[in-house]
Amino acid sequence: MQKPESIRKRIRQPFALLLCVAWLLSLPSGCGKVAEPLHKDRPHILKDGFRNTDSAFAPPSLWERIMFVPVRIWETTFHTRTADLPFVENDGSALRSNRTEDTVTWVGHSTFLIQLDGVAILTDPQWSERASPVTFAGPKRLMPPGLPFEELPAVDLVLISHDHYDHLDVDTVQRLARMHHPLFIVPLGLKAWFADIGITKVEEMDWWEIRQVHGLTVTCLPAQHFSGRSLWDTNRRLWSAWAVAGRMKRFFFAGDTGYYSVFKEIGTLLGPFDLAAIPIGAYVPPSMMKMTHVTPEQALQIFADVQGQRFVAMHWGTFDMTEEPIEEPALRAKAEADRLGLDPSRVWIMKHGETRSW
Repeated sequence: MQKPESIRKRIRQPFALLLCVAWLLSLPSGCGKVAEPLHKDRPHILKDGFRNTDSAFAPPSLWERIMFVPVRIWETTFHTRTADLPFVENDGSALRSNRTEDTVTWVGHSTFLIQLDGVAILTDPQWSERASPVTFAGPKRLMPPGLPFEELPAVDLVLISHDHYDHLDVDTVQRLARMHHPLFIVPLGLKAWFADIGITKVEEMDWWEIRQVHGLTVTCLPAQHFSGRSLWDTNRRLWSAWAVAGRMKRFFFAGDTGYYSVFKEIGTLLGPFDLAAIPIGAYVPPSMMKMTHVTPEQALQIFADVQGQRFVAMHWGTFDMTEEPIEEPALRAKAEADRLGLDPSRVWIMKHGETRSW
């Protein structure tokens, strides 16, 4: 008689394979006809979705996806690596009692709790064990959330950069809506997705649009990435970066992005930024990642482009997403900061759970 665990493994493996195929097919290919934009002044908006506007943008080929995606799905499901990164125990008490200090807390990956002018903001909230549509397969969390969900202060505003599972988690946003009732601000196309899961306190924005929210000025900004959560919705929803300006300070959140010249424009129009959160991980293999993610060195170039005063690293050390060693992004970011002669006090490689004033 087979043991229950062996039966479960036989059941799980076909599901993992199906997930692999779904991910493979949902990624944008380098082929296909060129679609015309709906509006000449908004070239990223197409009749049936969205696109990147950098003329140099070239998605990975089908062969590159075939060589990368199945292996990563298998490895992140059945052979997840481990990480032993520094961790700060944070019970949230100082954050809940804070009324005046501007702070940033790294929960993990691209999830930050930002306190600015007395407003509590979450970016790309993800508290689940996997960044995946299923609970038994896909990238697993390597480090626990730096702040337990139950210890959050009252959350006023949630910024979503795009719809990928490591940035938009159903369970997390539903818990936030149920317990905190924040306003969710999202890129174009995501309001309907939120409505489908019962969340209606949502405003969606296009690139360069501006809203006044809780006394803050929120600007939706261009990024170079893609979107999709299934076989059928590739690039149906927009992706973005965000800027938040308070009375005296400004915060930049890059979301997921490849490097291109728009960041210099952002810096010229909206900078300088007191704090700039920029991804440093998910860059190997370059054939798959170079157009939609940045290296640590490119992250620091974005920091210079947007005229940042303090750099805070994100999108590393939390989920086993890509092939670079888990600790490498932080080491490369520090080395590049040294090469550039940046004051170490300006380059923050935070620990999970760490809170800093800014």
